[in-house]
Amino acid sequence: MSQANPNETQPEIHVRTYRDGDHAAVERLYTDGHLSGQIAPNDTGMDIENIHDAYFSEPANHLWVAEEKGRVVGMIGVACDGQTAEIRRLRVQKDLQQTPIAARLVETALSHIRHHGMLKVVLDTHFEASAQALFEKFGFHHTRTKNAFGKDILEFYLDIYRQPKREP
Repeated sequence: MSQANPNETQPEIHVRTYRDGDHAAVERLYTDGHLSGQIAPNDTGMDIENIHDAYFSEPANHLWVAEEKGRVVGMIGVACDGQTAEIRRLRVQKDLQQTPIAARLVETALSHIRHHGMLKVVLDTHFEASAQALFEKFGFHHTRTKNAFGKDILEFYLDIYRQPKREP
């Protein structure tokens, strides 16, 4: 992955709730992830095809997008089951992957997860050192690595109940 130039200005990013008009951009981010090998071949993308059912049918589920200059350049979703939340579909446009966008998206998702009283957060990602470093920065622990369709997938968890309470 290319490194960001420290002399360049960081993009101004706005993270907001997904809107219907974002669907083409979200599909593009999903497809770009698929083509770059970030998505397992058996991933049907049903949640992307049915965003409202997957991310807005329950109050604790949600999907956000990151915008730069009015363009959708990133996304992240949360799907909850019982007291466990799963972070899903963290994607950032390829040329912006070494910027703080992913961290802003994860912060947004974790804030939402805490607000809804979840106790544990899980996620998985293809092996990439920068992704692992990002998740560890937020307190996630690597639980195991599995191989799926010839790709290493790292699984992480975060126990929310063990983290110190943050001031509002």
